[in-house]
Amino acid sequence: MNHLVIIGCGIIGATLAYELSLIEGLKITVVDKQPPAQAATGAALGVMMGIISHKVKGKAWRMRQTSIQRYETLIPELEAITKQRIPFNRQGILMLLPSPQVTTDDLASWKKLQETRHNQGWQLEILDVAQLNKICPQIDVISQKYIGAIHSPQDRQLDPTALTLALVEAATHNGVNFKFGVQALGLNSSSQLETTDGVITGDKFIIAAGLGSSALTAQLNQKVDIRPVLGQAIHLRLGHPLGNCEFQPAITCNDIYVVPCDAGVCSATDYWVGATVEFSQDGGEISADKQLLDATLKSAIATCPELANASIIRTWSGLRPRPENRPAPVIEKLPGYDNVILASAHYRNGVLLAPATAEMVKEMIL
Repeated sequence: MNHLVIIGCGIIGATLAYELSLIEGLKITVVDKQPPAQAATGAALGVMMGIISHKVKGKAWRMRQTSIQRYETLIPELEAITKQRIPFNRQGILMLLPSPQVTTDDLASWKKLQETRHNQGWQLEILDVAQLNKICPQIDVISQKYIGAIHSPQDRQLDPTALTLALVEAATHNGVNFKFGVQALGLNSSSQLETTDGVITGDKFIIAAGLGSSALTAQLNQKVDIRPVLGQAIHLRLGHPLGNCEFQPAITCNDIYVVPCDAGVCSATDYWVGATVEFSQDGGEISADKQLLDATLKSAIATCPELANASIIRTWSGLRPRPENRPAPVIEKLPGYDNVILASAHYRNGVLLAPATAEMVKEMIL
């Protein structure tokens, strides 16, 4: 029996554990110094911009398409095993097109993307201001001077923490051994992982530890430079749905998101707003900038004025792992080590690309 050891249990590690547990003859152990979904995953809003992305070919598009397709079967699969509903918003993503940032000339590129997606078997809808106002009356279409919007009905949003916990439960049901509160100290050889709970011997190791991945690869003389980018978000409680309670998509404008909580499980009364993008100025630690968070909330209220009446339940932040001088994510066998696989540094697309990452790693293993 091949023994796989996965280091890290955010959305990537948990998805790997579950998908690989479906392969007969594998023994799987997952190690994480924290409970699941505590780092970047716990701070994510779970908006999956796949079809609405301008990626139309190559690896970047294939991964998005693979993941969007897999989520349609994965969510009901996990719900059947765990007997728990996973908040999974099937009402798509609505991207607003504000003027003057977006002009009528820019609509040509959206029409071209719409045609490309149609040929690929996907949908995109280009809405004018009147159509936008009709389907989403909560949006202030007058003050903000939108020229329209793009609705991507087949893109999705979900609760990353709820999904990760469901993946862990389902993988455990399939025989995966999770070791939480156990820190990976390093790979002292290509077949042994030293941890605070002793040495774990394995046949293959998958490093999915986010920002912690760099230190582990450096011990094998193959440092992969992964750096943090901080993101902040806000949980608002309005007490009733914004606009039409039957149509609650994730709304985005100028990289600010308004996301209905628990959509797909119950009617939205709460909303997540985010997220900031904050880089380290000197390569050191990043402190959350309250002014940026305030500006994010102000922008969300400008988009949906009724949010001004909401109560702030909590604010939070997390560090996203971003690879330096190379595209995200990093999914590859570690140079010089046929049995060490790196699946990390997904930056802002960890939730979106988790199923496709698992598929790529599965191919490497098999």
